Amino acid sequence: MAITKTERRNRIRMRIRKTITGTAENPRLSVFRSNKEIYAQLIDDASGKTIVGVSSTIDTKDITGTKSEAAFALGKILAEKAAAANIQTCCFDRGGYLYHGRVKALAEGAREGGLKF
Repeated sequence: MAITKTERRNRIRMRIRKTITGTAENPRLSVFRSNKEIYAQLIDDASGKTIVGVSSTIDTKDITGTKSEAAFALGKILAEKAAAANIQTCCFDRGGYLYHGRVKALAEGAREGGLKF
């Protein structure tokens, strides 16, 4: 029996999450991508709290262009908010998605904004 696309992504996601955990000093940058929007948050797994969160529904309403351009801008906004929260480094959790397209654009935007991972 073939597995669905969602089941495949969840298997990959669990495989990634076995090795990646976030702390207060080095949080986990978690990415969720839907068909229309993209969301990212910095998570401290030790305390189970979200430190910084951004989404394309709220933070990039005035950005026009492709979804990849909006994801790049969202990565820059995330890096600015992380700098305001005194966070310079993080570990990247791509959430089971391929490092391609919008996920890659968000990561490059965050790196350009000054976040290291």
